Amino acid sequence: MKKALFCCVVLIIVPLFIFSQVLQPVKWTFRTEPSGAGEAVLVFTAKADPGWHIYSQDIPSNGPVPTTFAFNKNADYELSGKVMEPKAIQLNDPYFNMVIKYFENKVVFRQKIKVRSSKDFSVTGTLNFMTCNDRECIPPDDLDFSFSVRGNPAGTTGSAVTTAVTTTLPANTVKHPVVQDIKKIPAVPIEKNKPTINPSAFDPRQGFWTVFFWAFLAGLAAIITPCVFPMIPMTVSFFLKGSENRRKARAEATFYGISIILIYTLPIAILILIATLFGKGVVAADIFNWLSTHWLPNILFFLIFMIFAASFLGMFEIILPGWLVQKMDARADKGGIWGPFFMAFVLVLVSFSCTGPIVGMVVVASSAGGKVFQPIVAMLGFSVAFALPFTLFAYFPAWLNKLPKSGGWMNSVKVILGFIEIALGFKFLSVADQTYHWHLLDREVYLAIWIVTFTLMGFYLLGKLKFNHDSDIPFISVPRLTLAIITFSFVVYLIPGMFGAPLKTLAGYLPPETSLDFDLTRIIREEVKAAGGMTSEKTNNLCERPKYADFLKLPHGLEGYFDYKQALACAKKLNKPLFIDFTGHGCVNCREMEANVWSAPPVMKHLREDFIITALYVDDKTEVPENEWVVSKYDGKVKKSIGKIYADVQISRFNVNSQPYYVLLDTSGSLLTQPKAYDKNVEDFVRFLETGLDNFRKGENQKTQLKN
Repeated sequence: MKKALFCCVVLIIVPLFIFSQVLQPVKWTFRTEPSGAGEAVLVFTAKADPGWHIYSQDIPSNGPVPTTFAFNKNADYELSGKVMEPKAIQLNDPYFNMVIKYFENKVVFRQKIKVRSSKDFSVTGTLNFMTCNDRECIPPDDLDFSFSVRGNPAGTTGSAVTTAVTTTLPANTVKHPVVQDIKKIPAVPIEKNKPTINPSAFDPRQGFWTVFFWAFLAGLAAIITPCVFPMIPMTVSFFLKGSENRRKARAEATFYGISIILIYTLPIAILILIATLFGKGVVAADIFNWLSTHWLPNILFFLIFMIFAASFLGMFEIILPGWLVQKMDARADKGGIWGPFFMAFVLVLVSFSCTGPIVGMVVVASSAGGKVFQPIVAMLGFSVAFALPFTLFAYFPAWLNKLPKSGGWMNSVKVILGFIEIALGFKFLSVADQTYHWHLLDREVYLAIWIVTFTLMGFYLLGKLKFNHDSDIPFISVPRLTLAIITFSFVVYLIPGMFGAPLKTLAGYLPPETSLDFDLTRIIREEVKAAGGMTSEKTNNLCERPKYADFLKLPHGLEGYFDYKQALACAKKLNKPLFIDFTGHGCVNCREMEANVWSAPPVMKHLREDFIITALYVDDKTEVPENEWVVSKYDGKVKKSIGKIYADVQISRFNVNSQPYYVLLDTSGSLLTQPKAYDKNVEDFVRFLETGLDNFRKGENQKTQLKN
């Protein structure tokens, strides 16, 4: 049993650390070949693992890092020309907007030298190269080399000086290689006076504790459902009944709780592990991104939530096939090592009608934005909370007497969950509506549905509504009255949102403010400006009308672009840094950042005055013209939609597939500072903007000094 448990735990943990391996996909060997009288050839041979490649020496500036060779000065030899290389593979790279040359499998570089010494000697130096595959890169690496060369008996050590062959980066260039393990990003090559990028902030797992916490709360909520709560005393009593060996009973109950955790967590961990090992992680990212943005799963989840809500409200009962439950129950009755495991399986099956929609909501919400590992963390948090009472009551059986008795209150819990299911179900429909621009659930329609739903829920708590399984309520208890007050207060909070109030606390769960047809606050602001009572705000002064502006908008009246090339061209023209917002219609955290961080006065001032903004929607389904299609660098597929193209840009260039993700670039497309992910600390975000702006100005000053 211990071995089986160990294997299960490994399957859960391994995907979280699968990217921690150190990769060395290219091996170099060095040898010397004779080449006529008084000459020799230094041969550099690089062998790359399948799928990996290194770049040519002939790479334009602002592109990937070229392969370079630097030779230490030595009077014993003289270089004859430059390092020779074979014909390279050429690719028109859409992200660097240039033709890039590279080599696959095996490549041989040759450097001819003239031997000046009559004695044997060594040629030493350093080569620098960058290794990539179709979706990721290893940071540029320096490798020392040494060649043993036979002396030329006819030659004498002369005064010839070896010329060092080097390639220098152009001024103000910042390279930004994508890496296998984001935690191990080294300081990127930058020019003097530019900041070294701190790799720790790249960690995509920074939100794991938040995901775990909310999933844990969802697990606690699932415990008080009518399908689960009555089983706590029944299950614990099974382990303790007539048992003289309390230690054995507790051990069985503990394994029962662990089994619940494994049943919920293991399947999704195995799926992600397989996708990571055989699909290099891209498959898993695509699966969860598809789940969170495509119309089909979102419509399906919406319908499922409505069906479960109808069941919770008493319209019908959802039960699994009896034969399945009976079969698992029979296996549990056999006892033995696996008895607790099959009992846990029975609990999961029996409670499915209550926990199914909660589990679905947790998985889909945690995977929004293409997050790969957060669903594992979410299921771990949910299952730990779900299994906790069964283990605790087995250790402390006296607590069972303090549990409230099952009764009509449990049906009230189920009905309340039904109202919440209705409200949350419309979130899935809203995601599909925003992604495909159907305009069925604009902000005011969505808010109207929530206002009506929670108003009815408040009346139910007051006993003004009654469903067929409800017991008579002779009086309103204090807890019900408290919940009713909270519910009606929430409704009152929602009402101003119909007229343009930002509702910041719900920003991630509502359609964006830009979808509101009647924004009273915007109308008043425009009227005041027209009357001369308010000076117009300084804006970015865009160069031309943004592409896709007829269906994509920026929040808070900001002006910007939705196409990277158009935005970069404008940044060059106006000589301003570029602010890239990798976002999505279904991104909850993106809306929270816009509502709580972007709206802060110092942030708004910088965004309006100092940057060219481009919002790149990674989940938008709008197809672009055929001449704008892009062939992906990491999976070789043709990307035809706005979302596919910019999701590919984010993954290929930054190895990050979660949103929001903010990047500051100079006019040449180089990084100005460490990119930033979800962080609601306004001061940190202002510091991020000001650091990028300061580095941009320093770079411009350097250019001016060079010209002068």
